[in-house]
Amino acid sequence: MNSSSPETLVIQAGRAEQHYWRDLWRFRELLGFLAWRDIKVRYKQAVLGITWSVIQPAVQTVLLTFVFSKLAKMPDGGVPYPLLVLAGLLPWQLFSSAFGGASNSLVGNANLISKIYFPRLIVPLSALAVALVDLLILLAITLPVTLLYGVMPTWRLLLLPVFIFLGLLVAFGAGLWITALTVKYRDFRFISPFLLQIGLFVTPIGYRTDFLPNWRDLLALNPLTGVVNGFRWCLLGGDFEFFASGLIMSLLISAVLLGTGLWYFRGTERQFVDVI
Repeated sequence: MNSSSPETLVIQAGRAEQHYWRDLWRFRELLGFLAWRDIKVRYKQAVLGITWSVIQPAVQTVLLTFVFSKLAKMPDGGVPYPLLVLAGLLPWQLFSSAFGGASNSLVGNANLISKIYFPRLIVPLSALAVALVDLLILLAITLPVTLLYGVMPTWRLLLLPVFIFLGLLVAFGAGLWITALTVKYRDFRFISPFLLQIGLFVTPIGYRTDFLPNWRDLLALNPLTGVVNGFRWCLLGGDFEFFASGLIMSLLISAVLLGTGLWYFRGTERQFVDVI
């Protein structure tokens, strides 16, 4: 017989708070499960499957090219305008998908949150997986298109993951604010799509910031501006200068968004079960 005493479970107030960040690693399998579930749900029983991830950017590319190139007569700087727009849409799709998924993640997982303990930060984190998969699908299509237009990849393409990571940070920081606010104020479910509609035009997707010197610094206050310029710099070769000050501004604002988002999320996390 085993003479060792049975293991004792001690329930101590505040213990979960002390080990919160360690618990994020302990619950990594739950993070993977939620991410995989979101990916399967997005494409399951969809007739066109992953084609939906391509149709929307393709339509937006055509429309934005017509509006900004044909109607607004914006300069392209020698780059085929569809490529200019497509390279700008890639980070925008990454952000909008990640931000939209994170914004509704807590309310969408209300049953899980109300039943078991786990670090709630895992839920909006898992929402980033779908956005990343969508981006990889679009990249697999965009790179051959750039070759068709005669734009050859350079060593800059190796730095693209840096700007992908920055785009995810922006989306995650903003998403933490919205998802925590949505739990308490359900009106934010309607505010999020409205913010994305505005963001589509204040983000330089259909135009180049280097041809708008009077607006360049103001546009740089949008953290996605540095991400969009970075994507174009990586994908479209030597036709784009590296706007260092804009990138620094994006990094600073992204850090503020992420830091304050984590602060507000953690400060309201204890109330989620009561109000969700």
